[in-house]
Amino acid sequence: MQRVAAIFLPSWAIDRQRRAERRAQPEARAPAGLDAIGAAMAEEHSKGCSVPRGGGWRPGARWAREERQRHIDAMPEHQRPPIRDLGRCDVAAEHAFKRIKSDAWGHPKIPGTGRGTPSPADDVGPSAPRVSLAAIPLHHASHGPPPRSGEDLSAPLVTALRTANRQLVAAACPAAQALGITPGMALAQARAQVAGLDIRPADPQGDRADLERLAITLARRWTPSVAVEGEDTLFLDLTGVAHLHGGEARMARRLVRMLARLGVTAQVAVADTAGAAWAATHVPEDCNFRFGRDSVLVCPPGEHPALLAQLPTEALRLDASQIELLHRLGVNQIGQLLVMPRAPLVRRFGASIVLRLDQALGHIAEPLHPVIPPEPIAVTQRFAEPIASPEAIAHWLGELVPRLAAELAQAGQGARRVELVADRIDGVPQRIAIGLARPNRDPAHLLRLLLRRIEEVEPGYGIDAMTLHLRRGERLGPEPVTERLDAAAAPDIVSLVDTLATRIGERRMWRTRPVESDVPERSATRAPVLDPPERTAAALKAEDIRRLDRNATLHPWYPGWPKPARLLRRPERLDHVMAELPDQPPRRFTWRGQPHKVVRADGPERIFGEWWKRDAERHAVRDYFHVEDDAGHRYWLFRSGDGERPVTGDLSWYLHGVFG
Repeated sequence: MQRVAAIFLPSWAIDRQRRAERRAQPEARAPAGLDAIGAAMAEEHSKGCSVPRGGGWRPGARWAREERQRHIDAMPEHQRPPIRDLGRCDVAAEHAFKRIKSDAWGHPKIPGTGRGTPSPADDVGPSAPRVSLAAIPLHHASHGPPPRSGEDLSAPLVTALRTANRQLVAAACPAAQALGITPGMALAQARAQVAGLDIRPADPQGDRADLERLAITLARRWTPSVAVEGEDTLFLDLTGVAHLHGGEARMARRLVRMLARLGVTAQVAVADTAGAAWAATHVPEDCNFRFGRDSVLVCPPGEHPALLAQLPTEALRLDASQIELLHRLGVNQIGQLLVMPRAPLVRRFGASIVLRLDQALGHIAEPLHPVIPPEPIAVTQRFAEPIASPEAIAHWLGELVPRLAAELAQAGQGARRVELVADRIDGVPQRIAIGLARPNRDPAHLLRLLLRRIEEVEPGYGIDAMTLHLRRGERLGPEPVTERLDAAAAPDIVSLVDTLATRIGERRMWRTRPVESDVPERSATRAPVLDPPERTAAALKAEDIRRLDRNATLHPWYPGWPKPARLLRRPERLDHVMAELPDQPPRRFTWRGQPHKVVRADGPERIFGEWWKRDAERHAVRDYFHVEDDAGHRYWLFRSGDGERPVTGDLSWYLHGVFG
């Protein structure tokens, strides 16, 4: 017998907003389920020993004095021992640890954290109370993340969706629905009705993508058949898998707790048909039918007709117009529909109402359309006899790569990283990984890259299996082609980049990109070798004031002062520099212990510091010179300061680049 579970997520869009906010504030997280764990720990501590645990114990504590005093008071007057014989006094002992000294701000600093602002748990004074874990109130995860300081989670939260020229409420939290805000209401009306409404943009595509991702996760972990129904419901086929999770009821409760830890409110109903399970989870709030405390309902096998009979007509998957007409006719429960003749129902409401009834009762099969989790792409070849020669490895690579390319073409993907795993007889796998600059599934190109690294494989006593794994892939769709055959196509360096990256590594290859900056060491940055071209500027509107600027766009590097071919990572200081102030180039200098005599020079080129980025560069000045020594070598050096004001620099000389 088929058993179907329906998971209803009544506030999926709102919970998704809460989860996004929770991820943005990691310090505000509180692990769900700590309240139950804390209660269990408190119960265990209460039975373990007469000495209270969980904090609060110290020599001379009040609880110890009171218990001892009650024992002494119960003794006769003549049997009570004197205070001196008890070896104690009525004063509580001091705390065993010294108070931590305050920092400059006057708050106790917590060792190892660097924080100076105290919190209720950071009080380290003599009378600081210790809080037990069971006494810490935690916000339940099904209602969103725990509240932060200054935040009230009871504030109504809604998501807005623009439809044509109107903004409507797409989803509302329970607090907002209690104030009369419902999905589909105009946003202006909701603002006028509730002051201080928290409005966030709706993301239906993101909600749907997250719901499908959740379905795939459930299909991998709980049951192989999971289907998405509508915008907030999942169908799970529990036939033959419920016993693996402790039974239907326990499995449903575990699902609810798991979703609660993720910050999602859920209701789970298990029945013989998908329609009955859906009906049990989509009951209106004003109905007397209620779920249990754990939001789980398990209908016994064969009892779904009785369950449906007590549910309202809204529990059937009917249109709103059909529900309204049924209410006008006085039909409010499904049990009333079950006893009515079918012909008048079909004539007045159409065949859909009878179809939904038969699907819920199980008279008509309702197949599910499960999601298919993506399987990792890999091709394997096993050998009857181990192989160990490079020729044999190359031969079987030539067989595996076309099969991998066919799998990639069927999946519509291109490989960005491929790994070869060669399983040896002794159980030590040999791995070769190649990376590609762009998605590619050309068998010849992939085989050429793999063959270049065959020498890294150590066959040992032999290899009995070889597997090609797709470690990273991207969508590879149609690519544009040149319309004319005689047109000059742009050079494609992808193959060259992949070949070089296979040899020297991807991190050792880059391209220089100009940056608009006057400071030479900031005027260039590294960019990927195949970095996509920069987008052209967007077209300006007719009334945009930027249209008044008729000047051509300047190049980031001024062509009047060419930069050296080799720019040092850091300017190197020069010694024994002889130069006239304030504007003359140096006559001689010493660099790396070698003296140089200048025979030609050009400059200075004055560069000011970027004061809008750093205050230290507000008065900084550099005077750059192009110089040539008596050996014909040309250098690019500068003097720190303008030679007149000491605030601009200390007049030290540096070599920044070399020409040629």
